[in-house]
Amino acid sequence: MAPLAADSNAFEEPEKPLLVAVVGTGYWGKNLVRNYHNLGVLKMVCDKDADTLATFKKTYPDVEVSPAFDEVLQRSDIDGVIIATPAETHFSLAREALVAEKHVYVEKPLVLQKREAMELIDLAESVQRILMVGHLLQYHPVFVKLKALAAKGELGRINYIYSHRLNLGKIRREENILWSFAPHDISMILSLAGERPESVAATGGNYLHRQIADVTTTHIDFPSGLKAHIFVSWLHPFKEQKLVVVGDRKMAVFDDTRPWNEKLALYAHQINWESNAPVPLKADPEYVEVPQNEPLRLECQHFLHSMRIGKNPVTDGREGLRVLGVLKAAQQSLDENAQKIPFDTRTESGRKAETAAGRNFFVHPSSVVDDGAKIGDGSKIWHFTHILSESNIGRNCSIGQNVVIGPRVAVGDNCKVQNNVSIYEGVTLEEGVFCGPSMVFTNVYNPRAEIRKMDQLRMTRVKRGATIGANATIVCGVTIGRYAFVGAGAVVTRNIPDHALVVGNPARQIGWACQCGERLNKDLNCNVCGRVYERNDGPPETIRLIENRS
Repeated sequence: MAPLAADSNAFEEPEKPLLVAVVGTGYWGKNLVRNYHNLGVLKMVCDKDADTLATFKKTYPDVEVSPAFDEVLQRSDIDGVIIATPAETHFSLAREALVAEKHVYVEKPLVLQKREAMELIDLAESVQRILMVGHLLQYHPVFVKLKALAAKGELGRINYIYSHRLNLGKIRREENILWSFAPHDISMILSLAGERPESVAATGGNYLHRQIADVTTTHIDFPSGLKAHIFVSWLHPFKEQKLVVVGDRKMAVFDDTRPWNEKLALYAHQINWESNAPVPLKADPEYVEVPQNEPLRLECQHFLHSMRIGKNPVTDGREGLRVLGVLKAAQQSLDENAQKIPFDTRTESGRKAETAAGRNFFVHPSSVVDDGAKIGDGSKIWHFTHILSESNIGRNCSIGQNVVIGPRVAVGDNCKVQNNVSIYEGVTLEEGVFCGPSMVFTNVYNPRAEIRKMDQLRMTRVKRGATIGANATIVCGVTIGRYAFVGAGAVVTRNIPDHALVVGNPARQIGWACQCGERLNKDLNCNVCGRVYERNDGPPETIRLIENRS
């Protein structure tokens, strides 16, 4: 043990250790037991099977065992409950644990019904406890590295993502292949996309049982034009676990069946145009060095850390709800012979989007809303504005005078678009975005009046809460981070990190902006609302909220 520092308080009580119980010790639960025991926090194992409990007691003599879930809930020395039981039991067990004011980790899928997920999310918030979903691959060091490279812009604009999760077995009868294999891939794809789907379609085959799909392919379309597909099967001649991300600068392959030093490969392939024809120029793979660690151990540590600091985990209840929404839409598509299911981009559900007719919004008589456009409740469209077809305006938005939006543009809830702004195809605004008067979006990098270049659209995304000042220009193909602040007249030519404050031509960062819009001081504190931030480990350098005193 290290000696106490000279200025430390020798009489300070040590921090109380967090203790957990694992409920359900089957195929995956036993791995959770092993990891939490190795971390020194496993207090109890709960399972209905007496022989299983006897085996665990022999393997882990320092751990208590019980067949009664009530005993877990009544123990004041158990802080967190890890649920690894069949999916149909997740809701009732998680609900009981939250009512008992325990932190809860639930293996995927979170639950089977969206209303159940929403109830658990609300309950966790009301009792101020952590609700985490076991989407393991979000904590895989290779995926974490891949996600960081994508966020840094190493891959360029992401055009397409696909995943294969294939094997011969393990064949299940309590759920089909979609619900068994696909949640991890859906979670990774949604995380990389950074947006909610626009539509979901799935096809599959039932070969071993009339009611249970053994093979499925799920297709996901996003408002920005990004597309993804997920191929899963337990009737495959060999094992394959691969995620491929196709960007316009580089392509990335995460192959979890390869040796660790070859799991993440980048391909700097190029497409050159010769005599008006595309010619591919192939590059050798560049293997990315990633420190090796067990993903499940990292996931368990993340749950413990979230419990300790009271901060929502990466895969919290809302993330579980988003994944569940895609699963439900894919299942509906399977049941309806591969029909494409519209996915409401304004909510975290897979409900079919409603048409504009009959909704509660205001459109000034001088404005035009094309057929096929959708406008959310409470939104106001002011004078001489045109909303083009297939555009989707969220709830409680204010769209000013002489604005053009579309076609096929998604605008999130609570956005404000001031006068004389055009938002063209290829631009996506998330929730709470402010667009100042006469600011400019582009969607083609080098336009010509006499040459059609709509096949060269570069996607632009403005993330939640960002502000763009008057007369600023956003050059296509960039992403503006959450709560970033672009000063008036700035020209943005590259990605802007979350909370960054940028000005000038080209735009350069001069500081950080609070969620309330004020500039943070040198200590990353907000003098107006009291929020406190800290730096995230880069790259890219960014900040995150650690305390809200408002």
